[in-house]
Amino acid sequence: MPDGKSNSRREAMMAVALGLAGASSAQAADNWTPKKERTGGPLRSGHLLFLGGIGGWYPRRRPDGPGDVQQQTADCLTLMKESLERAGSSMANVLKVQVSLVDPVNNWGPMTETYNTFFPDPKPARNYFGATGFRRPGQLLQIDCIAYVD
Repeated sequence: MPDGKSNSRREAMMAVALGLAGASSAQAADNWTPKKERTGGPLRSGHLLFLGGIGGWYPRRRPDGPGDVQQQTADCLTLMKESLERAGSSMANVLKVQVSLVDPVNNWGPMTETYNTFFPDPKPARNYFGATGFRRPGQLLQIDCIAYVD
């Protein structure tokens, strides 16, 4: 899927969604990457990649501490980018993003500022919900995405 065509991603998603709606129960088992092999993804089904639970802070990657929401957003989206590229996709092919965010009243603006630097236009569809916290104290966000892959 070409990165430079703004409508290509939407057209491909519509075609994939319509195809999945009509044939999801008939899809061959070998189109799936078993979750037990790659916890959190990327899991592949046909031309879709699913990445889940990408955290904003991993102490092994940044032992100095969790950082602010902009640092965590950059770290999270860098991990997403690396995972997508290893799976044969890219940030330009991301179709949908879900953000779980601690204290969205104060963190939404700074998170969005950093988020926007990672995605070309048109930006993927995005939703968010507020979170009270995560398993790792100091973590401010977690991101899931669905991306297209050839």
